[in-house]
Amino acid sequence: MKTLQNQTLLYDKDCPLCNVYTSGFIKAKMLDDNGRKAYCDLTNEEQNFIDLKRASNEIALFDNKNKTVIYGIDSLLKVIGNSMPWVEKIGNLKLIKFGLKKLYSFISYNRKVIIPSKEDQTQTLQCVPDFNYKYRYTYILFASLVTSIVLFKFGKLLNVIHESTFLRECLMALGQIGFQGLFISKLKIEKQLNYYGNLMTVSLMGSLILIPVIILNSIIEIPELALLFWFGLTATILLFEHIRRIKLLELPTVLSATWILYRLLVLLLILFL
Repeated sequence: MKTLQNQTLLYDKDCPLCNVYTSGFIKAKMLDDNGRKAYCDLTNEEQNFIDLKRASNEIALFDNKNKTVIYGIDSLLKVIGNSMPWVEKIGNLKLIKFGLKKLYSFISYNRKVIIPSKEDQTQTLQCVPDFNYKYRYTYILFASLVTSIVLFKFGKLLNVIHESTFLRECLMALGQIGFQGLFISKLKIEKQLNYYGNLMTVSLMGSLILIPVIILNSIIEIPELALLFWFGLTATILLFEHIRRIKLLELPTVLSATWILYRLLVLLLILFL
């Protein structure tokens, strides 16, 4: 790979996703050994020419010599395009770039609910994205839709329950938000939406675990008992992930109990109605 010299990417040290792809650029020799820097480690001089607010939402790439900065998808296209010019050329096409910018914003504004981490309160500079209602609601709806589709497909493989319908799965996916909302209604709306984002990420994780089984079953028929075991294992994994996220968010532990309660109530409704 052709190395982009004297350019440094700013990244969120508390974001596992950001850590992975920025270190990946260095390992792939797209950036030199000094090609990334944690946002919280910015010097006073660097803070003078970098838009700190924008850099917390869009990853910044700054030129160490000329002190110029580009942000977001432009910075990523420049890093990748230095090694693969065709990627930058395609990425800069008007419609493609519009889509990439929207996708980038969708991920960036939701990165703290996709892969949460405990904030280091000792840091003076915190790389926390602005709260964006549009992208948070979009993420919740997206995760709900994917979860509903996967559960609908998986439900069709089981004979022990009434035939699955897409509407039912949608109501179940969105219903958990309303149910859990009963127990956090006194919190600020942003904190509620942070929880709902994490809640739907947990559901999305479950969908990703179920998808391989759905695909495999289309090739060879899997015994229903094995499918039920896999579903139970998935639910157990999700419970522990929900508990972990509740601790990170410093929310009441009762939310994990109500998370279980909701699923038990839904199961009873499916079995007996």
